[in-house]
Amino acid sequence: MRVFLIHVRDPQFYALPAKTRAKNGNIRVMGFPPIGIMSLSSVLKAAGHDCVMFDQANPETPNDVIVEEIKRQKPALVGLSFLSTTSYPYAKILARQIRAADSTVKLAFGGVFASLNAGLVKLQCPEVDFVCRGDGEQLLLDLLAQLDAPETVGGLTWMKDGRVMTNPGRPMERHLDQWPFPDRESLRLDFIESMPLDVPAVLSMERFTTMQTSRGCPWPCVFCDIPIFNEGKWRARSAAHVVAELKYLEANGYGAVYFVDDHFLLQPKRIEAICNGVTQEHLTIQWGIEGRVDSVAQHLFPAMAQAHCRTVMFGIESGSQKILDRLKKEQTLEEVSQAVSNAKQAGIEIVHGFFTVGNPDETVEDMQATFEFAARLPLDTFGFNRLCVYRGTPLWQEYVKRGLVNDATDWYKYFKCSEIDPTCLPGEVINRVRQQGLKHLLLYKIFHHPLQTARLLRRFLRFMPVKDVLYLIFKPFLGQKKGATKAEVLSRAVEHAEMKDAAAQLTQLSDERLLEVLETSRQERVRLQRDSEHRREIPMVPAR
Repeated sequence: MRVFLIHVRDPQFYALPAKTRAKNGNIRVMGFPPIGIMSLSSVLKAAGHDCVMFDQANPETPNDVIVEEIKRQKPALVGLSFLSTTSYPYAKILARQIRAADSTVKLAFGGVFASLNAGLVKLQCPEVDFVCRGDGEQLLLDLLAQLDAPETVGGLTWMKDGRVMTNPGRPMERHLDQWPFPDRESLRLDFIESMPLDVPAVLSMERFTTMQTSRGCPWPCVFCDIPIFNEGKWRARSAAHVVAELKYLEANGYGAVYFVDDHFLLQPKRIEAICNGVTQEHLTIQWGIEGRVDSVAQHLFPAMAQAHCRTVMFGIESGSQKILDRLKKEQTLEEVSQAVSNAKQAGIEIVHGFFTVGNPDETVEDMQATFEFAARLPLDTFGFNRLCVYRGTPLWQEYVKRGLVNDATDWYKYFKCSEIDPTCLPGEVINRVRQQGLKHLLLYKIFHHPLQTARLLRRFLRFMPVKDVLYLIFKPFLGQKKGATKAEVLSRAVEHAEMKDAAAQLTQLSDERLLEVLETSRQERVRLQRDSEHRREIPMVPAR
């Protein structure tokens, strides 16, 4: 059977193509590849199916092009994959456009948000035939085998005789080595390595991709839905399978890879085996990971650095122990300091800290303590995001009990905590303290850690125009402006928080108003793309 797989992204945050294409002729964009549909494509092809992929980060395949291809090629199934609440409105709109063009093609949704809200999604978006819950590899194969009679397909939500049917869930697959490596070559895009999520800065011009070596995280952070989606379990591929994929990537011209694991630093013996395998195979591909600061694998940081681990990202969240406890991080400030120091002393080139502001019960003093704490840490890069809440997280359940959100009417929405939680600081106070804190933090880094700052800037300047690097540094000092400048339209923001603010507002629009916003956004992207043809550098717009 022929299957179309579409990775749905928020079109406001598309990466724009570089002036020149990659050596293989592909358009290049900043951002992370859609590893979900790439993984499913390889599984489908191994089973003898035909698969065509689309990523909405590609400016050459907007919705109307995808719809026309569906009409022309007539796939048996079209799968729309999206990660979170922020992308759901766009998936819903695209599904309706596809259904209007073809009344017979089968449509399916997949991803974390769809899995956690399957019945509600099916009712709100009846154009979609199936909502797939949980891991998609075997589920998709079973669905294709029983497309017209899906009663026995585990993990499927669908409708029969006007009633939502929720098939029993399927056992969580632990043998992840059985699946082939993701199909990275069939998608006509090349990705440029940038800092993930919140710092729009180019790290290299090497051919870049992502890998998933494990799934899940058992820790109960109140703002995260991963433990619920993965039933509190952590599952991992074997070290040998991971090394084999790294070897395959290097042989195919990739120079950098980022592991999108929720917590890579969980099993020391596995990490050690991966590092040993990289060394034994004489691989030089550089890699980056995310992990917790309380990991017992920190003694392996030197081995990771020797095996070309260049980037380690820590979810630090706050410099106030009170706020860490409120977020149920189950970590201490001492553990944060030790982990960041251990990583830098081991030779990890870039150590990044994720922080949140606008947390419940957070005071101005707590926020100031966070920026002062970040200044003392030997971090290379950092991001300070406004905390938001969405369904499927423990914080959402708390807000339902407190009457701050309505689970029946707000389930598909995305809120900044400061908009609905009276224990949070007002938004204008958060923005003011954050701007002041960033000024202090940047000045502290420049004057107290000049060599570290110079090394990072030297890396950025290898691949970015000077004026874009200067903008990243000096944006906190520019003050508040009315409306977005042209540079801000291109870069969107130094902090991912501004993108989150916009995304939260968009999830609360009616479908009719959303269509108007999409059309305005499309016209703006066309204009920016036309303007970018006169620029030699890469526009600083991260695709997520």
